[in-house]
Amino acid sequence: MNWKWFSVVALFATAGFLLNLSSCAHDQQLVAITIQPSSFTFLQPDPAFNTQFTAIGTYIHPPATKPITDQVTWQSSTQQVATISSTGVAAPSGTGCGTVQISASENRGTGPGGNTVIAFATVTVDNAATPGCPGFGTNATLTVQITGNGMVISTPAGIDCVSSTCSATFPAGSPIVLTATPATGFMFSNWSAGCTPSGNMCSLTLNSNTTIGATFN
Repeated sequence: MNWKWFSVVALFATAGFLLNLSSCAHDQQLVAITIQPSSFTFLQPDPAFNTQFTAIGTYIHPPATKPITDQVTWQSSTQQVATISSTGVAAPSGTGCGTVQISASENRGTGPGGNTVIAFATVTVDNAATPGCPGFGTNATLTVQITGNGMVISTPAGIDCVSSTCSATFPAGSPIVLTATPATGFMFSNWSAGCTPSGNMCSLTLNSNTTIGATFN
């Protein structure tokens, strides 16, 4: 046997094998997408709220699982209820409530020409104070935290705090007025964010669980 020609043949065979491996590596195929989390609920239709969805891709040739959030195409089934950006950030539109499907798709799937791989998640935009919303008619909790010495009562009745923290449950959507009365030797200072102040009184509409602070000096 001519060992020189044998070596040349072996060299070409090895090169072909390595080239084939390289080709396989570049032919990695996406077979599935998973969205995390699979569902999310906004308690109010407020565009200031948002949440991050992550797309995870599952591949073959070779097998791999990796984040592909920036590669996929994100869509919301009902833009009027919830929007989603190209980076997977979803937010209520502020125009209403309901349940929408969020999708993540990629057109580099299996098959000779590739095909679309898609996954879905659910976003619910709620508002317990609005008829027609999923959580309408439920209750919400109001918590008052007192700093210093004084008392806070509510109209309608429920909150009756004396130099402490207390909570009460009201029907969601209830209009509530809080009144602060300082203890002897103290003065009422201020309300925290979350209600509309007017001197020693503040008012709010309780759409969801809320904490209000009252400070006495």
